[in-house]
Amino acid sequence: MNLKQLRAFREVMVTGSVSKAASNLFRTQPAISAQISSLEKEVGLKLFERREGRLSPVPEAEYLLAQSIEILDKIDSLQENLASVKNLESGRINVVAMQGPSIYFLPHLISEFVKERKHVDISLFSNSSFQTQQLMSAQRYDVGIVDVIQEEGSGPSLIDHERMDFQCVCAVPANDPLSEKAVITPQDLDNKPLAMLSETHSSYQQIKRVFSDHGMRMNCRFETQYFIPQLVFVEHGLACAIIDPITMNSYRTGYKGNNRITFIPFSPSITFSISVITPSHRPLSALANHFVQYLKKELQRLNLPNARHLKPSEDAECRGVQET
Repeated sequence: MNLKQLRAFREVMVTGSVSKAASNLFRTQPAISAQISSLEKEVGLKLFERREGRLSPVPEAEYLLAQSIEILDKIDSLQENLASVKNLESGRINVVAMQGPSIYFLPHLISEFVKERKHVDISLFSNSSFQTQQLMSAQRYDVGIVDVIQEEGSGPSLIDHERMDFQCVCAVPANDPLSEKAVITPQDLDNKPLAMLSETHSSYQQIKRVFSDHGMRMNCRFETQYFIPQLVFVEHGLACAIIDPITMNSYRTGYKGNNRITFIPFSPSITFSISVITPSHRPLSALANHFVQYLKKELQRLNLPNARHLKPSEDAECRGVQET
């Protein structure tokens, strides 16, 4: 049996006429009759009796009809689903990332991605950077974000990674005189309370080196594991913070209308680096690969606002941040 035979048989049974079946299937009557005859030969059963020029189904035909409908419906559903997959309208994507981007940036980006894709499901889990790499190494996730992975030595890797660099900005209280400056320098922050990551983080080491090179005093009053909590201290006027654009974007996304922080470019440049990771030994689906490219594109756009002074009172700031 083949699908053409089953479709012809189903249409004859439903319409009760070879001519109507031929019309519905855009075939000729002889072609439909030939399909019915070949089907009868293959199953070894007479499916119709010819009475006065009409076909009358035998009881066995009713059983075959029920089975044919079930099979053809499944085939039709499969074809529709495959079309959705091909058009990137259906499927599942598994995302894992370190905590910082997982709070606002990724949920907002995912929301935009699935807005017109009602049959796309996405899981998002957050862990430490190390744990995120371990999970990706198990080939269980499609894409992840971690602290930058240094180039590895020889030998096979379980993770593919692409480094992305960002120029940090300075977050200052909106009512601080520094908020009027176009660029913040170490001189502006001399002995001023700062909120920073731990001293083992590369950003801490860069800031410390910059302050030392300029003969300024670095006053680390608050130490946090992630950037986002630092902004609470900035909001309360207790500190300034040198943060990455992902955190800035997350803050603007999660606290729209909040005008308590101004983000200003910092000079000399402080670089924050991450790696976008994917599994090395499990091919990504077309949908997942499309999402990975979308993620990378939106991450690259986050560096654009650093060329301007981002005051909280400006309506254009959120557009400049390019909320994803």
